[in-house]
This record gives sequence, C-alpha cells and structure tokens, in this order.
Amino acid sequence: MSKWECTVCGYVYDPELGDPTQGIEPGTDFNDLPDDWLCPECGVPADMFEEL
Repeated sequence: MSKWECTVCGYVYDPELGDPTQGIEPGTDFNDLPDDWLCPECGVPADMFEEL
C-alpha cells in the first residue's frame, strides 16, 4: 500500500495509520477510502492527492 500526499497542504495519508480523525481504520488503502473522505488538514477531496 502506497502513501499519498495532498498537493495543497502536503499532508501524507499513510495506510498503515489510517485516519482516526474520520474513523478510517489502520490498514485502509487510499483507493478504498470513502468517496466523501477529505484531507484532514485542509479539507480538499482525495482527487487532490498524488501517490508517493
């Protein structure tokens, strides 16, 4: 599973950590995030992220 970086603020989504702020469990691949998931730092949608 790859890490993904927000192109707006630089936040890195790490699938090993998930996103506890939005109830995303550790081990959740970026491509499996819900359609309404937003960057926890700046609020942009997942299509504003690039794979690292």
